[in-house]
Amino acid sequence: MILVLFISMIIALAIRDWISGGVIGFVVGINILVGFVQEVKAEKTMGSLRTLSSPTARVSRDGNDVTVAAEEVVPGDVVHVKVGDTVPADLRLFDSMNLETDEALLTGESLPVQKDHTIVYDDYSVPVPVGDRLNLVYSSSVVSKGRGSGVVYATGLNTEIGQIAKSLRGDTGIIRRVDRSNGKPRKRDYGRACAGTIYDIVGNILGVTVGTPLQKKLSWLAIFLFWVAVVFAIVVLGSQKMDVTRNVAIYAICVALSMIPSSLIVVLTITMAIGAQVMVTKHVIVRKLDSLEALGGINDICSDKTGTLTQGKMIAKKVWLPNVGTLEVQNSNEPYNPTEGDVRYAPYSPLHIKQTDEEIDFKQPHPDPMPQSMHDWLMTATLANIATVNQSKDEESGELVWKAHGDATEIAIQVFTTRLDYARDSLVDGYEHIAEFPFDSSIKRMSAIYKDKSGETKVYTKGAVERVLQLCTTWYGEGTDDSQELKKLTDVDKQIIEGNMTALSSQGLRVLAFAAKSIDGDCGDREKVESNLTFQGLIGIYDPPREETAGSVKLCHRAGINVHMLTGDHPGTAKAIAQEVGILPHNLYHYSEDVVKVMVMTANEFDALSDDEIDNLPVLPLVIARCAPQTKVRMIDALHRRKRFVAMTGDGVNDSPSLKKADVGIAMGMNGSDVAKDASDIILTDDNFASILNAIEEGRRMSLNIQKFVLQLLAENVAQAIYLMVGLVFMDNDGFSVFPLAPVEVLWIIVVTSCFPAMGLGQEKAQSDILDLPPSNTIFTWEVIIDMFAYGIWMAACCLSCFVVILYGRGDGELGSDCNTGSGEECNLVFQSRSGAFAAFTWCALLLAWECIHLRRSFFYMHPDSEKPWYSQLASDLWENQFLFWSIIFGFGTVFPLVYIPVINDKVFLHGPIGYEWGVAVAFTVAFFIGAEVWKSLKRVYFRDQSRKGIVSDTGDVFEKYASFSKDNTLV
Repeated sequence: MILVLFISMIIALAIRDWISGGVIGFVVGINILVGFVQEVKAEKTMGSLRTLSSPTARVSRDGNDVTVAAEEVVPGDVVHVKVGDTVPADLRLFDSMNLETDEALLTGESLPVQKDHTIVYDDYSVPVPVGDRLNLVYSSSVVSKGRGSGVVYATGLNTEIGQIAKSLRGDTGIIRRVDRSNGKPRKRDYGRACAGTIYDIVGNILGVTVGTPLQKKLSWLAIFLFWVAVVFAIVVLGSQKMDVTRNVAIYAICVALSMIPSSLIVVLTITMAIGAQVMVTKHVIVRKLDSLEALGGINDICSDKTGTLTQGKMIAKKVWLPNVGTLEVQNSNEPYNPTEGDVRYAPYSPLHIKQTDEEIDFKQPHPDPMPQSMHDWLMTATLANIATVNQSKDEESGELVWKAHGDATEIAIQVFTTRLDYARDSLVDGYEHIAEFPFDSSIKRMSAIYKDKSGETKVYTKGAVERVLQLCTTWYGEGTDDSQELKKLTDVDKQIIEGNMTALSSQGLRVLAFAAKSIDGDCGDREKVESNLTFQGLIGIYDPPREETAGSVKLCHRAGINVHMLTGDHPGTAKAIAQEVGILPHNLYHYSEDVVKVMVMTANEFDALSDDEIDNLPVLPLVIARCAPQTKVRMIDALHRRKRFVAMTGDGVNDSPSLKKADVGIAMGMNGSDVAKDASDIILTDDNFASILNAIEEGRRMSLNIQKFVLQLLAENVAQAIYLMVGLVFMDNDGFSVFPLAPVEVLWIIVVTSCFPAMGLGQEKAQSDILDLPPSNTIFTWEVIIDMFAYGIWMAACCLSCFVVILYGRGDGELGSDCNTGSGEECNLVFQSRSGAFAAFTWCALLLAWECIHLRRSFFYMHPDSEKPWYSQLASDLWENQFLFWSIIFGFGTVFPLVYIPVINDKVFLHGPIGYEWGVAVAFTVAFFIGAEVWKSLKRVYFRDQSRKGIVSDTGDVFEKYASFSKDNTLV
């Protein structure tokens, strides 16, 4: 579009119309200047966002573990890596535990490579291939298993991946190259490369091959409008019998330019830049700009539970030891502080407490004296755990505060054991750490092997209850018997344990099981080590929901967005949390079992269904527990088959496929892995579900604002095109058309009434009911297209009527001769008519910008729920967007000096001073305004019955959005 303006300027200057050429040049300059400034701002913003979202590294400096940006790592740094991390530099390992890295980008080997820091290569005469250096890990490789620590010996282009990058460095540009790898190329290959290069160059210039989907659509729109403009210009020339004078040529150019929304690119750039900047203030980093467009149309959010819906800071609430009873933590508000709160004991199991439904009196911290089985459990909980809890001085306040390092679940367990004086730091010195089998998502357990001072070697295991229980063959029995005599674990005993697990899960607790045994001999065979274990007890860990989660879920339902919880937790835990935050209704017991089965599923149940069976479900599950990566991908596929736009959250390596598959992948910035961040479209810096809603709200605001200024610009273009084309019927005494608007008047209207008001509309704040609107990311809806023609035709009709009334009302309709170039007494009537039409057109276009603030609501009642008087609320609404307000006021004011200043009025704008004609211009401006209000009223009547229904109630009892239920609570 800038190119079209530039060519028009060249043509105007070539035919020596310095005034028109200068005005067009001014329009070009405004577009280039504002566009350049905004592009610079956008690049700076995106640069800062890239810094925020760049991979990080955990390094040890000055005795402290700190997280730094990957590019700040230097040789000599000690770096710690774990599962999911991207290695920030080439490291020489000095410690590792079951460490495996994916080095496919270096070696092409698809399987991860197992590392061993103890290996030393002494034979320097034989070079060791990159893939066989098992004591090194390389930059940009991904840790697929285990953990390790190493010293940085190479960074940047000195790394192995850097050497490859150095050899490939060099921009090939947009020139397509012929592939010579399969022998001598054929002539057609050169032809295809040449044609492809031309297509890329032209497409790049026109903007149809670069940018976001929305930008490409608008570029195609500009191309379409360009050809329409060419046709209109030819029509102008044909109406003058191809007698192309300087003024006819300029008028043809102006008619063509009236179809080009010259401000569109500038305003779009500003809107995008502001959208990205606002996102940062709402804890959202935009990695891909096209996600901003998709956010406005999100129908479903598939969210993880831990850390997103919940605080991500686990608290151990209850412990069940079969032959001891139940321990409960009370009055604890600080997750990391073991001195905060109390531990209380009752000699009953969780299942007994649930079944009797009695108020149990928890008294002393634990049985006195402490049973040996409780001591053994505490040792397992402490040693099958790598988390640490300690006090350190806060750098800001200088006070001692409790800090923790490690996985949130292990921290909660460590805090609990520390409460009972079984802190890991105080016990681990007396034990030798022999080996460790880390947590594996496929088997959902981990084990640690220690040897004590007496030489006894024991394995300590913790993990998912069903996975640990299947490895156990003995236990100490249930009750308060402290005989320490092992008993065979029967199927009935396992049912008792599972019943207690269910009782804890129903309280929203994540339940883990503990087991141990003494071993002799080889510790390398995991299957052998983790067999014939002794079951010790269960712990229920509570991850409380964030305070704002329930309100955000309710707002999502109001916004027409379904919220699904896809979690790896136990079904009971997932269901309890889902009920607490409002994803599921609290009174599930009122619904039939079939209904509950649809709402809550396990991954095995969901994966067992075929695609057809899933598609035939009345609704998709709201909660899927024990969720695996492939389950999340299938869920997204099922939603896509229902024509839904999906946002997926994730933080781990296993979430990467689903993040990539979703329309908007949302990674966690605080606890997310680098792999998840790389696969995502946006990143939440606070890992908060409420921030997702903020992002969706901002996406809707931006989409709606784009709709507003696109409607304003194109409706004005339609009005100008119709006005100027119909105006060709006014013929002067010489048989030439008398232009109802002079060329400079047309260009001035394009600059003043298009560019700045459209910028103001792009900065409009989100309307109060934006989350009550149905999801949509379509800019060119039928409503917008119809509005564009309705406003455009009515504006053209009002301005033409103003011109005709002045010309034929008190005037005699005398059009004179050569009034398109010169002036004189015989042109006074034409000049006065132009002045009136110019004022009416300018004012109508400016009022249209205010009318576009809300596509349906009246200008006077944009906030019908406001308690203020309408005039007070109107003043507040107009003043709130001061850029738009002053743009319109400035545009209104410019009309008067342009009509009266000598030389400028009759020599440049080809119009003259007026008197009563002001009243005519005001009258038809008011007529346009009334017509716009009537049109909105008609739309409100039509859309009143089109409103979206099915809002979820406060308690979640009515799920009209998902399904309807008959009187007997069966699914219809």
